[in-house]
Amino acid sequence: MTVIYRDMDQEAVDRGYNARATVDDVDVFLAEYAARSAMARETLECLEDVAYGEHADEVIDIFPAGPNAPVFIFVHGGYWRALSQKESASMAPGLVANGISLVTVNYSLAPGAALDMIVRQCRSALAWVWNNTASFGGDRDRIFVGGSSAGGHLTGMLVAGGWHQAFDLPKDVVKGAVPLSGLYELEPIRLSHINEWIKLDPASVDRNSPQRHLPENGCPMIVSYGETETSEFKRQSADYADAWRAKGWQCELFETAGRNHFDIIFDLDNPETRLGGAVLDLIGV
Repeated sequence: MTVIYRDMDQEAVDRGYNARATVDDVDVFLAEYAARSAMARETLECLEDVAYGEHADEVIDIFPAGPNAPVFIFVHGGYWRALSQKESASMAPGLVANGISLVTVNYSLAPGAALDMIVRQCRSALAWVWNNTASFGGDRDRIFVGGSSAGGHLTGMLVAGGWHQAFDLPKDVVKGAVPLSGLYELEPIRLSHINEWIKLDPASVDRNSPQRHLPENGCPMIVSYGETETSEFKRQSADYADAWRAKGWQCELFETAGRNHFDIIFDLDNPETRLGGAVLDLIGV
């Protein structure tokens, strides 16, 4: 066996980051994303395809929850190469019902877009929200971010340090974060089959690994993952939470029972679940 990362050979690395293999049929969950999100747009006020930048992909959907509402920005997953903001609003009904505005972020997809570009776009979306919350009634001093899988990674990059000045943002623009089933150290991704489309090299791994760019002052955070995730996804979450806590910052880490890599986000819509309740507590509503 030729070890390429930690104690794993190539087969083990690829298996550890093959999220689709942990469920029988991923298309079932993708269809439910689309159906729940479409229902949210049909039943709630929704400002669709609001531009946050000049590129055609740089748009967000906004679900306002009323005057001075806190804002939850959700970044979708799809291993940086699939989905959009249109399939990412399943949690809108529950959040809006609890007085929280939801913003779902679209970004350009790999392999057409490099990860550096995707990260820049998500930061631009956050900057747009901070500068324009008054346009939809939000409170820019209560902005929270979250995402699942690749969106968990991008959430980590939104709470990372060292980039705010370039976007003219305060370092504490994000008041709390909810990365789910995320990727926080990208070296094993570079060594896995995922690199066929994300095309990382050692320098881009270093630039875009949240665990390597912890901020000076971290916000409260909820880190979670599904019960049936691979051991690598679970380890990444635990390592990131440990690093956050080692800095002295608040971080709640737990496994979401009965959920997998793809359906964990459905608990965000349900305050009766541990994850949904924790999110409401984090936001303070």
